[in-house]
Amino acid sequence: MKPLLVIDGDSLAHRAYHALPKTIKRAGGKQSGAIVGFANFLVRLWETEQPRSVVVGWDTLEVSTYRHEAYEPYQGGRVFEPALLDQLPMLPELVSALGFTAAKAPGYEADDFLAAAVAAAKKKRWPALVVTSDRDSFQLAASRVTILTPTRGVSELARIGPNEVRERYGVEPKQVPDFIALRGDPSDKLPGAPGVGPKRAAEVIKEHGSLEAALRAGRFAPIAEELRLYRRIATLDASAPLPPLEDQSPLWAEASSLLSRWGMNQMAERFAARAK
Repeated sequence: MKPLLVIDGDSLAHRAYHALPKTIKRAGGKQSGAIVGFANFLVRLWETEQPRSVVVGWDTLEVSTYRHEAYEPYQGGRVFEPALLDQLPMLPELVSALGFTAAKAPGYEADDFLAAAVAAAKKKRWPALVVTSDRDSFQLAASRVTILTPTRGVSELARIGPNEVRERYGVEPKQVPDFIALRGDPSDKLPGAPGVGPKRAAEVIKEHGSLEAALRAGRFAPIAEELRLYRRIATLDASAPLPPLEDQSPLWAEASSLLSRWGMNQMAERFAARAK
């Protein structure tokens, strides 16, 4: 059965931007490496995985999420280069022009749309492939849900299922938020429990079954509420508003027209050739 392909748009856009030369330009001399790299990767994924449809989730950078409101340091200190910020808003438009689903809404992160899409696929009994470099998404791994995570730029992908999550972290996929809460996550500015590294975090979860059970047993009592908050922040929100899922076919001509309007004629020509 063909899978649903679910993509963390921001994650791959960032990797594409940093993987390609800054000399790639579009009309007006503006950089377009993120657009080129993301588009090429999206096309390659479509050809390689042959999905039934594609959902691409996006952050809304202009609006805070409940995570930012609940924990002020969350993702603090992240700085995006102006050239990347210039290209990011264009990518959901390209996804839509291709006939795919661009999922974006105030208050939600791209990760939340990954969880919502996986939940929708499970209801339809579709397999799902989740493409992201964010390891929070390992909590989505299941018998019919595989995480594809880039290991070198955006050209090589590792396939992560439940067994790989167990091998890497020593916990079950559903326990990944508990693991992150205890271990911490520097990229999101979650400190975790003092003195607890990956091995100790896995041991605590294995001993008690969950972070909540460990807290009820009196573990980490001075910071119990902080750890509950970290777990909530690390848990993906499957209630993110997702459009109905339908089978899709790429609209190469429409995407080519959009790329032409952006002054990206070489890529537009390649897309137009696919439409014939």
